Amino acid sequence: MKNVMRAVKITENVYWVGAIDWNIRDFHGYATRRGSTYNAYLVLAEKPTLIDTVKAPFRQEMLARVASVIDPRDIAVIVSNHAEMDHTGSLPEVIREIDPGEIYASPMGVKVLGELFSLDREVKAVRDGETVNLGNRALTCWETRMLHWPDSMFSYLSEDRLLFSQDAFGMHLASSERFDDEIDPAVLAYEAATYYANILMPFSPQVEKLLERVGGLGVEFAIVAPDHGPVWRKDFAGILDSYARWAGRRPSRKAVVAYATMWHSTELMARALAEGLAERGISVKVMSLSENHRSDVAYEVLEAGILAVGSPTLNNNMFPLAADVLTYLKGLRPRTPLGAAFGSYGWSGESVAQIEAILSDMKVELPEESVRVKNVPGVDVLGRCRDLGVLLGDKLLERLQ
Repeated sequence: MKNVMRAVKITENVYWVGAIDWNIRDFHGYATRRGSTYNAYLVLAEKPTLIDTVKAPFRQEMLARVASVIDPRDIAVIVSNHAEMDHTGSLPEVIREIDPGEIYASPMGVKVLGELFSLDREVKAVRDGETVNLGNRALTCWETRMLHWPDSMFSYLSEDRLLFSQDAFGMHLASSERFDDEIDPAVLAYEAATYYANILMPFSPQVEKLLERVGGLGVEFAIVAPDHGPVWRKDFAGILDSYARWAGRRPSRKAVVAYATMWHSTELMARALAEGLAERGISVKVMSLSENHRSDVAYEVLEAGILAVGSPTLNNNMFPLAADVLTYLKGLRPRTPLGAAFGSYGWSGESVAQIEAILSDMKVELPEESVRVKNVPGVDVLGRCRDLGVLLGDKLLERLQ
């Protein structure tokens, strides 16, 4: 491993020394079909500095990359921008192995690291706006609480105009390419949006405040190096614009119709509702929950103006797939203004009311009447579903005017 893995030069003074996880397919319930990276960075200064570490199983890969540049034992400083264990899992062993002189984290980072590990070394708190002295360089640190943990912080290497942004501006994407301009723009756009929807959407108010603060700092970023995915060296302005749009949670002319079905009755209702939406010029994404993962639904909901959810009733409850997705979406707190519930049932029919209750908790405006049917929907019920789509479409268009 030591003679195989190589660091990747980011600037004359900074190297990527992270690890590529080609195989991970689930990250806390979020489908990571393209894998991920755990990015760590080596800063060559009078005090050689390691920015973050990697998930525990990848420690040797990281250290091998460091060793392709310097002896790991020459590292004098470790800075932890984010304490989540995909970035700190290897930290205790790395500390024991290289014996750095100083370890830094945000004040909350010091607390969280103490709760996660029994470290035998002091972790020093660096407060918002303070700098870490690297000898001939300085690292300025800014707290970014709840983006997306209480301990999160950015660190900025002014000499290189390089921002280490921890999980912000990242994505789950395993790739041999290290920079944004080396990767298909469509893949970048999709994975960045999926990451925002499934990780950062609940913290959109904090993202807006952060973007305002970054704009007011008067600091120019030539390179932004997140803890997952590629390093931004060409189109950081583009991802900034996307974050501003997503954080604003302004609905678009789009509807998501997500449904679970047992004997295709609820599916027929979903299709009829989608027809009504499309008639009003609304772009519709119809998603069977047996074929689409919860994180795919979150991605589609990110900029949707309508969320309609359908489910049959099973054992006096909504279908488990519908409950799973709604629980997940409720935690992500999208700001979808309009929605509806619909479904079929055999004898009790509780699912529609249960869906309405969750959508109401999500502050989704619902129509006065939902549509539900016993057993198979006939032409009249399907017509009502279509009319419901027309109604929702018209309401959305009014809001977007």
